[in-house]
Amino acid sequence: GGANWVAQTSGTTQILYGVSFTDALTGTIVGWDGIILRTTNGGANWIEQTSGTTNFLSGVSFTDANNGTAVGWVGTIIRTSNGGTNWVAQTSGTTLQLDAVCFTDANTGTAVGVSGTILRTSNGGANWVTQTSGTMQSLNDVSFTDANNGTVVGGYGTILRTTNGGETWIMQASGITNRLVGVCFTNENTGTTVGFDGTILRTSNGGANWVAQTSGFAWTLSDVCFTDALTGTIVGSYGIILRTTNGGTTFVEENQLDEIPADFLLTQNYPNPFNPSTKIKYSIPQSSNVVIKVFDVLGNEIETLINEEKPAGTYEITWYSKGLPSGIYFYQIRAGDFVETKKMVLMK
Repeated sequence: GGANWVAQTSGTTQILYGVSFTDALTGTIVGWDGIILRTTNGGANWIEQTSGTTNFLSGVSFTDANNGTAVGWVGTIIRTSNGGTNWVAQTSGTTLQLDAVCFTDANTGTAVGVSGTILRTSNGGANWVTQTSGTMQSLNDVSFTDANNGTVVGGYGTILRTTNGGETWIMQASGITNRLVGVCFTNENTGTTVGFDGTILRTSNGGANWVAQTSGFAWTLSDVCFTDALTGTIVGSYGIILRTTNGGTTFVEENQLDEIPADFLLTQNYPNPFNPSTKIKYSIPQSSNVVIKVFDVLGNEIETLINEEKPAGTYEITWYSKGLPSGIYFYQIRAGDFVETKKMVLMK
């Protein structure tokens, strides 16, 4: 769940910009100069495929191991039906830059790009039809949960919503003017969008209302992916990776420190009192299953920060708790036979 990230060998120094996995092992990455990389073993090996284009590819979407579409600059759309063994150019009908694509099945997909461009296919890309977006803002990402319900985000806080497969797009009120660059819905109602200046917005009613969440950063957040309504990951500038298990009420970032501990240890959080974030450092002298949870003053569990087998070492968690009310909270570590609980105070 992101407790540990392992660097993989891509075999290229090109900028990689889009990724799509259909299961834990099978995935495709696209990027600069038309590069396409493919893995069937979870990234242990990445094999370069022939895209047939040198245009920058900025988005890719696979619905199964075989059927996938990539989009990019100069209206580029390429399609495979055999896992990338062959990529075939399709006619997009535009020379404008396309930034993202989303398919809900092998036939039904939507691509978006600059100047309010939205393209739609219902036959696997044999034909792409231009839809009316109602905006000239650049559209940076698209998320459909089924053939009818989809959301597009873009410049100047633009959010567009359709419930009829894009026959009509309705502008929604984001309440911001920052550029939005990533969006992910897990069902027709629940979604998150991210963007410039650390922007995170969340909806639970299909975008009728968008509520700002606090990332703790003023940097650009460039993409977001949720696997269910509560569990998601956000990535952005300066290598930032944020993780939430409660729908963005709080976020957690963890780093391993270059310290070799002699004993189990849970330190007092700092700062304390805090608002909106605090750091918690812990040490384990041997490999252990580590569980760290946060509770309110009544003993109700607020969040599981860590639940992972960890190698010996010293770690530091940054907990972003802007969505919680002021009050006393407790954090507890369980690692082997070691159990310790400490108190912290959120003061707004």
